Amino acid sequence: MAKDLAQLRTEIDAADRELLALLNRRAALANEVGELKRAEGSTVFRPEREAEVIHNLQEANRGPLKAGNVATIWREIMSACRALEAPQRVAYLGPAGTFSEQAAVQFFGSSIEHIPCVSFDEVFHSASSGNADYGVVPVENSTEGVVTRSLDLLLTSPLHIVGELSLLVRHHLLRQSPSLDGIEAVLAHPQALAQCQGWLGKHLPNAERRAVSSNAEGARLAAGNPAWAAIASERAGSEFGLHLAAQAIQDDAFNRTRFAVVCLPQTLEAPQASGKDCVSLVISVPNRPGAVHDLLVPLKHHGVSMTRFESRPARSGQWEYYFYIDIEGHPSQPHVAAALADLRSLCAFYKLLGTYPVGE
Repeated sequence: MAKDLAQLRTEIDAADRELLALLNRRAALANEVGELKRAEGSTVFRPEREAEVIHNLQEANRGPLKAGNVATIWREIMSACRALEAPQRVAYLGPAGTFSEQAAVQFFGSSIEHIPCVSFDEVFHSASSGNADYGVVPVENSTEGVVTRSLDLLLTSPLHIVGELSLLVRHHLLRQSPSLDGIEAVLAHPQALAQCQGWLGKHLPNAERRAVSSNAEGARLAAGNPAWAAIASERAGSEFGLHLAAQAIQDDAFNRTRFAVVCLPQTLEAPQASGKDCVSLVISVPNRPGAVHDLLVPLKHHGVSMTRFESRPARSGQWEYYFYIDIEGHPSQPHVAAALADLRSLCAFYKLLGTYPVGE
């Protein structure tokens, strides 16, 4: 006999109470783990351990929940348990409603202390000065390529990368009214303007394109002027009471931005191997024929795969460059350690930017 709505609701209420009891049991166990970690002086947050927990649960899942839902739910559970001791202080490009904030919440869970910053420089300063435990910054976009300011700051900062995530980015046109009529200026971060240039050229060819410090800042400004529109997230629209005049206006339907999570080494040492890891480096080589080619030889010789290779001017006036490289693996693996040692011997400059689990 089919269950009626009242019976189903009763069973759901009972399941919710069981879940609550189990969650409180988990929180109590997490508190015990925290006490042991404090006694031995180890860190509360271990990204490789959390990645392993989520992966194992996704593999064990046999119900109707999708793998992405499992990850979201357990990340929030772990975030809430961590916050029982002390929430992580996380700096990101603000104000509220930016994709950087969304990335921070997606990585750490919502039980964090939010530290919005006005620039990438301030994010790095906040994390390196101790005002924040961690910083979250974009480093690469699938449409527009690398975020150069982030790369430049990674070169000179004492921070290292301990995590990453890839965020599917949906840009919306936001303003006081739901119409496209009468828009004189479109405000957004330069990266967002570039990612939407095709749509803007077709639908708003006469509107001024005005760069601001963040998309959410553009939304804040657009909330005060009926002739202005902003390119930002739906979350920013809700934050500042704006209508969605046009949805998903990015030129690439699969537009994604890769974010790096950074901190001081004393806040969190390099995560241990998770089984799916990345090593990020920045190097330079003597300016001689074949020098760049020689960089690839140790990787090939030791069977290490390179997943990213970017160059940035060294600003020396001598046409010299820094090369940003990502490779698969973890330095604890012998073939990766051997490749890194051989690579370092070829470099005039070598800096390990971080070792961390590969993001989702």
